[in-house]
Amino acid sequence: MNHEDIKEAVRDRYASAARQVSQPPAGCCAPAAEAPRDPITANLYSDVETGELPEAAVLASLGCGNPTALAELSAGEVVLDLGSGGGIDVLLSARRVGPSGKAYGLDMTDGMLELARENQRKAGATNVEFLRGEIENIPLPDEQVDVILSNCVINLSADKDRVLSEAFRVLKPGGRFAVSDIVVRGDVPAEVRRNVELWIGCVAGALQDADYVAKLEAAGFVDVEIEPTRIYSAEDARPYVEQAGLAATIADEIDGHFASAFIRARKPVG
Repeated sequence: MNHEDIKEAVRDRYASAARQVSQPPAGCCAPAAEAPRDPITANLYSDVETGELPEAAVLASLGCGNPTALAELSAGEVVLDLGSGGGIDVLLSARRVGPSGKAYGLDMTDGMLELARENQRKAGATNVEFLRGEIENIPLPDEQVDVILSNCVINLSADKDRVLSEAFRVLKPGGRFAVSDIVVRGDVPAEVRRNVELWIGCVAGALQDADYVAKLEAAGFVDVEIEPTRIYSAEDARPYVEQAGLAATIADEIDGHFASAFIRARKPVG
């Protein structure tokens, strides 16, 4: 499973997700809004946050947290969301930074970018820009951003060191890294790591929490903190394991070892 294979698998999965939101089933089939939500993506945003957003932005949300609520964004700041998908976190950030600020979204999937730009139009967000590109090669100059956000995307990258290095590069001195992601607590079976279906389902690509801290510090970040927000049980993991065709006992082996977490860090001023 090389880097390009992982990238294409991720791109295909999220292109399919964009199509499902843009072209929901018709006739007797249940609308997308009524589809059951999994324990990773469900109930992350309040009704107040989503009430004024386009429905498609909410339906396309595939994250594992709510980084915009935890990042303490301020008016006038420039925000970049890595792997912005349908744009929910970009649109919420745009509200918080106001007309004097700016919210960028970066995504490599054309279908998601089309969906996000349509959601931007519907929301009337003028301080938003969606960029096409990869999170390993951010198409922005050095020191342009006050806050880096991401929502369950960095774990999908096969080159996390490059992602964190790029995030550090585009942040201004004193800028903040404020990311929701999946982390691993302890060891997990090797079969999980090898399975691409679990990788693009936000599980197998996750870093151990100590490794995440070490990689952020190696990239130059300081004040690194990891705060678990949801810890997943064997029952939470079972649907992913079954979809991947792995033995049902693996779900029990990873009970409590995966968590959604809010990851904070800061680029030094000097």
